[in-house]
Amino acid sequence: MSNPINNTQLTVAAIQMNSQQNIEDNLADIKAAIIEAAAQGAQLAVLPENCCSMGRQFATAEHFDALSAMIAEYARTYGMYVLAGSLPCPYRPDGVIVPDGRLRQASLLFAPDGTRIARYDKIHLFTATVADKQGSYNEAATFEPGAQTVVAALDVEGAVYQLGMMVCFDLRFPALSQRLRQAGAELLSAPSAFTYLTGQAHWSLLLQARALDSQCMVIGAAQGGEHAYKDGHTRQTWGHTTMSAYDGTVISSYDASELNQSLNEDNKNYAIVLATLDRQAQNQGRQKMPIFDCHRLA
Repeated sequence: MSNPINNTQLTVAAIQMNSQQNIEDNLADIKAAIIEAAAQGAQLAVLPENCCSMGRQFATAEHFDALSAMIAEYARTYGMYVLAGSLPCPYRPDGVIVPDGRLRQASLLFAPDGTRIARYDKIHLFTATVADKQGSYNEAATFEPGAQTVVAALDVEGAVYQLGMMVCFDLRFPALSQRLRQAGAELLSAPSAFTYLTGQAHWSLLLQARALDSQCMVIGAAQGGEHAYKDGHTRQTWGHTTMSAYDGTVISSYDASELNQSLNEDNKNYAIVLATLDRQAQNQGRQKMPIFDCHRLA
Protein backbone atom coordinates (compact mmCIF):
# COMPACT_ATOMS: atom_id res chain seq x y z
CA MET A 1 0.00 0.00 0.00
CA SER A 2 1.43 3.36 -1.01
CA ASN A 3 0.28 6.92 -0.47
CA PRO A 4 -0.01 9.19 -3.52
CA ILE A 5 3.30 10.94 -4.11
CA ASN A 6 3.42 14.72 -3.64
CA ASN A 7 6.36 16.07 -5.62
CA THR A 8 6.66 19.11 -3.32
CA GLN A 9 7.72 16.81 -0.48
CA LEU A 10 10.62 14.43 0.00
CA THR A 11 9.88 11.21 -1.86
CA VAL A 12 11.60 8.09 -0.53
CA ALA A 13 12.07 4.74 -2.23
CA ALA A 14 12.73 1.85 0.15
CA ILE A 15 14.13 -1.06 -1.83
CA GLN A 16 13.61 -4.70 -0.92
CA MET A 17 16.25 -7.08 -2.25
CA ASN A 18 17.11 -10.76 -2.22
CA SER A 19 20.88 -10.35 -2.29
CA GLN A 20 22.92 -13.48 -2.88
CA GLN A 21 26.69 -13.98 -2.79
CA ASN A 22 27.38 -12.87 -6.37
CA ILE A 23 28.37 -9.22 -6.01
CA GLU A 24 28.02 -8.44 -9.73
CA ASP A 25 24.43 -9.72 -9.81
CA ASN A 26 23.56 -7.72 -6.71
CA LEU A 27 25.07 -4.56 -8.20
CA ALA A 28 22.98 -5.05 -11.33
CA ASP A 29 19.86 -5.25 -9.16
CA ILE A 30 20.92 -2.15 -7.21
CA LYS A 31 21.47 -0.17 -10.39
CA ALA A 32 18.14 -1.25 -11.88
CA ALA A 33 16.30 -0.39 -8.67
CA ILE A 34 17.89 3.07 -8.49
CA ILE A 35 16.98 3.75 -12.13
CA GLU A 36 13.37 2.76 -11.46
CA ALA A 37 13.19 4.71 -8.21
CA ALA A 38 14.46 7.85 -9.96
CA ALA A 39 11.95 7.36 -12.77
CA GLN A 40 9.16 7.18 -10.18
CA GLY A 41 10.17 10.53 -8.73
CA ALA A 42 12.09 9.47 -5.64
CA GLN A 43 14.79 11.80 -4.37
CA LEU A 44 16.18 9.28 -1.86
CA ALA A 45 16.67 5.54 -2.41
CA VAL A 46 17.38 3.36 0.63
CA LEU A 47 18.96 -0.06 0.03
CA PRO A 48 18.85 -2.88 2.61
CA GLU A 49 21.57 -4.16 4.89
CA ASN A 50 24.17 -6.33 3.13
CA CYS A 51 22.99 -4.97 -0.21
CA CYS A 52 26.10 -6.02 -2.14
CA SER A 53 26.40 -9.53 -0.69
CA MET A 54 24.70 -11.72 1.89
CA GLY A 55 27.50 -13.51 3.69
CA ARG A 56 31.12 -13.50 2.48
CA GLN A 57 31.71 -10.44 4.65
CA PHE A 58 35.51 -10.51 4.56
CA ALA A 59 35.66 -11.16 0.81
CA THR A 60 33.20 -8.32 0.22
CA ALA A 61 35.15 -5.98 2.52
CA GLU A 62 38.18 -6.35 0.25
CA HIS A 63 36.17 -4.44 -2.38
CA PHE A 64 34.72 -1.80 -0.04
CA ASP A 65 36.24 1.20 -1.81
CA ALA A 66 35.35 -0.07 -5.29
CA LEU A 67 31.78 -0.91 -4.28
CA SER A 68 31.37 2.48 -2.61
CA ALA A 69 32.60 4.16 -5.79
CA MET A 70 30.13 2.23 -7.93
CA ILE A 71 27.14 3.15 -5.78
CA ALA A 72 28.36 6.76 -5.70
CA GLU A 73 28.40 6.71 -9.49
CA TYR A 74 24.82 5.41 -9.58
CA ALA A 75 23.77 8.31 -7.34
CA ARG A 76 25.54 10.80 -9.61
CA THR A 77 24.30 9.30 -12.88
CA TYR A 78 20.66 9.17 -11.82
CA GLY A 79 20.72 12.37 -9.78
CA MET A 80 19.41 11.21 -6.42
CA TYR A 81 20.46 10.52 -2.86
CA VAL A 82 21.33 6.85 -2.35
CA LEU A 83 21.78 5.18 1.01
CA ALA A 84 23.81 1.98 0.64
CA GLY A 85 22.20 0.05 3.48
CA SER A 86 25.41 -1.50 4.74
CA LEU A 87 28.77 -2.63 3.41
CA PRO A 88 31.43 -4.48 5.41
CA CYS A 89 34.39 -2.13 5.80
CA PRO A 90 37.93 -3.03 6.96
CA TYR A 91 38.64 0.40 8.46
CA ARG A 92 37.07 2.87 10.84
CA PRO A 93 35.77 6.29 9.73
CA ASP A 94 39.15 7.83 10.63
CA GLY A 95 40.94 5.39 8.32
CA VAL A 96 42.41 3.20 11.07
CA ILE A 97 42.22 -0.51 10.29
CA VAL A 98 39.75 -2.33 12.53
CA PRO A 99 41.80 -4.41 15.01
CA ASP A 100 41.43 -8.11 15.87
CA GLY A 101 40.71 -9.03 12.27
CA ARG A 102 37.18 -7.65 12.45
CA LEU A 103 35.24 -5.23 10.23
CA ARG A 104 32.77 -2.38 10.60
CA GLN A 105 29.22 -2.58 9.22
CA ALA A 106 29.06 0.78 7.43
CA SER A 107 25.95 2.51 6.12
CA LEU A 108 26.84 5.09 3.47
CA LEU A 109 24.88 8.06 2.13
CA PHE A 110 25.69 9.53 -1.28
CA ALA A 111 24.47 12.86 -2.67
CA PRO A 112 23.14 13.38 -6.21
CA ASP A 113 26.59 14.58 -7.30
CA GLY A 114 28.14 11.30 -6.13
CA THR A 115 29.77 12.75 -3.01
CA ARG A 116 29.67 10.57 0.07
CA ILE A 117 28.14 12.85 2.68
CA ALA A 118 27.71 10.47 5.62
CA ARG A 119 28.94 7.21 7.05
CA TYR A 120 27.29 5.51 10.00
CA ASP A 121 28.80 2.38 11.55
CA LYS A 122 26.26 0.03 13.12
CA ILE A 123 26.36 0.46 16.89
CA HIS A 124 24.28 -2.49 18.10
CA LEU A 125 25.45 -5.89 16.83
CA PHE A 126 22.98 -8.75 16.47
CA THR A 127 23.33 -11.33 19.24
CA ALA A 128 20.55 -13.88 19.55
CA THR A 129 19.52 -17.51 19.65
CA VAL A 130 16.87 -18.16 17.01
CA ALA A 131 14.96 -21.36 16.25
CA ASP A 132 16.07 -21.46 12.61
CA LYS A 133 18.69 -23.42 10.65
CA GLN A 134 21.55 -21.24 11.87
CA GLY A 135 20.47 -21.32 15.49
CA SER A 136 22.67 -18.57 16.92
CA TYR A 137 23.95 -15.23 15.70
CA ASN A 138 26.92 -13.25 17.00
CA GLU A 139 27.79 -10.30 14.79
CA ALA A 140 30.48 -9.21 17.23
CA ALA A 141 32.60 -12.15 16.10
CA THR A 142 32.88 -10.45 12.70
CA PHE A 143 32.23 -6.78 13.37
CA GLU A 144 33.40 -4.09 15.74
CA PRO A 145 30.55 -1.84 16.92
CA GLY A 146 30.45 1.76 15.84
CA ALA A 147 30.46 4.52 18.42
CA GLN A 148 29.05 7.65 16.74
CA THR A 149 25.48 8.63 15.96
CA VAL A 150 24.94 10.30 12.59
CA VAL A 151 22.35 12.75 11.30
CA ALA A 152 22.88 13.87 7.70
CA ALA A 153 21.37 16.80 5.81
CA LEU A 154 19.67 16.20 2.45
CA ASP A 155 19.20 19.31 0.30
CA VAL A 156 16.31 18.73 -2.10
CA GLU A 157 15.74 21.77 -4.30
CA GLY A 158 16.59 24.08 -1.41
CA ALA A 159 14.55 22.22 1.20
CA VAL A 160 16.83 20.59 3.78
CA TYR A 161 15.78 17.33 5.44
CA GLN A 162 17.58 15.69 8.36
CA LEU A 163 18.15 11.92 8.15
CA GLY A 164 19.17 9.91 11.21
CA MET A 165 20.96 6.68 10.33
CA MET A 166 20.50 3.25 11.91
CA VAL A 167 21.02 -0.36 10.80
CA CYS A 168 18.85 -3.41 11.56
CA PHE A 169 19.42 -4.49 15.21
CA ASP A 170 19.64 -0.80 16.16
CA LEU A 171 15.84 -0.81 15.91
CA ARG A 172 15.64 -2.66 19.23
CA PHE A 173 17.22 0.22 21.14
CA PRO A 174 14.87 3.18 21.53
CA ALA A 175 17.57 5.39 23.04
CA LEU A 176 19.26 5.58 19.63
CA SER A 177 16.19 6.81 17.78
CA GLN A 178 15.52 9.29 20.57
CA ARG A 179 19.09 10.60 20.43
CA LEU A 180 18.81 11.01 16.66
CA ARG A 181 15.60 12.99 17.09
CA GLN A 182 17.30 15.18 19.70
CA ALA A 183 20.03 15.83 17.11
CA GLY A 184 17.42 17.10 14.66
CA ALA A 185 16.36 14.01 12.71
CA GLU A 186 13.11 14.09 10.75
CA LEU A 187 13.55 10.69 9.12
CA LEU A 188 15.29 7.53 10.32
CA SER A 189 16.80 4.97 7.95
CA ALA A 190 16.79 1.34 9.07
CA PRO A 191 18.26 -0.89 6.34
CA SER A 192 17.86 -4.44 7.62
CA ALA A 193 18.19 -8.18 7.12
CA PHE A 194 15.95 -9.55 9.86
CA THR A 195 15.77 -13.31 10.16
CA TYR A 196 12.42 -14.73 9.10
CA LEU A 197 11.41 -15.60 12.67
CA THR A 198 12.55 -12.41 14.40
CA GLY A 199 11.04 -10.35 11.59
CA GLN A 200 7.76 -12.20 11.75
CA ALA A 201 7.61 -11.54 15.49
CA HIS A 202 8.87 -7.97 15.75
CA TRP A 203 9.71 -6.16 12.47
CA SER A 204 6.58 -4.10 11.95
CA LEU A 205 6.18 -3.49 15.67
CA LEU A 206 9.74 -2.15 15.97
CA LEU A 207 9.42 0.20 13.00
CA GLN A 208 6.19 1.63 14.38
CA ALA A 209 7.54 1.86 17.92
CA ARG A 210 10.68 3.73 16.85
CA ALA A 211 8.53 6.10 14.79
CA LEU A 212 6.45 6.81 17.89
CA ASP A 213 9.52 7.15 20.14
CA SER A 214 11.14 9.70 17.88
CA GLN A 215 8.15 11.23 16.06
CA CYS A 216 10.12 10.61 12.85
CA MET A 217 9.26 8.82 9.64
CA VAL A 218 11.08 5.46 9.72
CA ILE A 219 12.35 3.78 6.53
CA GLY A 220 12.69 0.00 6.84
CA ALA A 221 14.38 -1.30 3.67
CA ALA A 222 14.74 -5.06 3.99
CA GLN A 223 16.30 -8.20 2.63
CA GLY A 224 13.65 -10.83 1.94
CA GLY A 225 13.52 -14.48 0.91
CA GLU A 226 16.03 -17.31 0.78
CA HIS A 227 19.75 -16.62 0.53
CA ALA A 228 22.03 -19.47 -0.57
CA TYR A 229 25.52 -19.67 0.90
CA LYS A 230 28.46 -21.38 -0.76
CA ASP A 231 28.79 -23.96 2.01
CA GLY A 232 25.34 -25.23 1.11
CA HIS A 233 23.25 -23.78 3.91
CA THR A 234 20.55 -21.18 3.40
CA ARG A 235 19.21 -18.27 5.40
CA GLN A 236 15.67 -16.89 5.36
CA THR A 237 15.05 -13.17 5.81
CA TRP A 238 11.70 -11.58 6.56
CA GLY A 239 11.44 -8.82 3.95
CA HIS A 240 8.22 -6.83 4.32
CA THR A 241 9.90 -3.50 3.52
CA THR A 242 7.89 -0.86 5.37
CA MET A 243 7.77 2.86 6.07
CA SER A 244 6.06 4.26 9.16
CA ALA A 245 4.97 7.83 9.77
CA TYR A 246 5.81 9.86 12.87
CA ASP A 247 2.63 8.63 14.60
CA GLY A 248 3.39 4.95 14.03
CA THR A 249 1.04 4.59 11.08
CA VAL A 250 2.26 2.24 8.33
CA ILE A 251 2.19 4.46 5.25
CA SER A 252 3.74 2.13 2.68
CA SER A 253 4.83 -1.50 2.60
CA TYR A 254 5.68 -4.57 0.54
CA ASP A 255 3.62 -7.22 2.25
CA ALA A 256 5.74 -10.30 1.56
CA SER A 257 9.07 -11.94 2.28
CA GLU A 258 9.64 -13.48 -1.13
CA LEU A 259 9.54 -11.25 -4.20
CA ASN A 260 6.36 -12.19 -6.05
CA GLN A 261 7.67 -13.24 -9.45
CA SER A 262 4.18 -14.18 -10.68
CA LEU A 263 3.31 -10.47 -10.53
CA ASN A 264 6.71 -9.41 -11.80
CA GLU A 265 6.64 -9.34 -15.59
CA ASP A 266 10.23 -8.13 -15.84
CA ASN A 267 11.48 -10.79 -13.39
CA LYS A 268 13.02 -8.09 -11.22
CA ASN A 269 14.98 -9.24 -8.20
CA TYR A 270 13.86 -6.27 -6.11
CA ALA A 271 10.74 -4.38 -5.10
CA ILE A 272 10.27 -0.65 -4.56
CA VAL A 273 8.10 0.91 -1.88
CA LEU A 274 7.38 4.64 -2.19
CA ALA A 275 6.27 7.16 0.41
CA THR A 276 6.61 10.85 1.18
CA LEU A 277 7.62 12.68 4.31
CA ASP A 278 4.64 14.86 5.18
CA ARG A 279 6.69 17.45 7.02
CA GLN A 280 3.71 19.68 7.82
CA ALA A 281 1.73 16.86 9.43
CA GLN A 282 4.81 15.63 11.29
CA ASN A 283 5.60 19.08 12.67
CA GLN A 284 1.99 19.56 13.72
CA GLY A 285 2.00 16.17 15.43
CA ARG A 286 5.15 17.09 17.33
CA GLN A 287 3.62 20.39 18.42
CA LYS A 288 0.39 18.76 19.59
CA MET A 289 2.26 16.17 21.64
CA PRO A 290 5.69 17.64 22.51
CA ILE A 291 7.11 14.50 24.08
CA PHE A 292 10.69 15.72 23.85
CA ASP A 293 9.79 18.78 25.93
CA CYS A 294 8.20 16.47 28.52
CA HIS A 295 10.92 13.80 28.59
CA ARG A 296 12.61 13.79 32.02
CA LEU A 297 14.98 10.81 31.94
CA ALA A 298 17.35 11.71 29.11
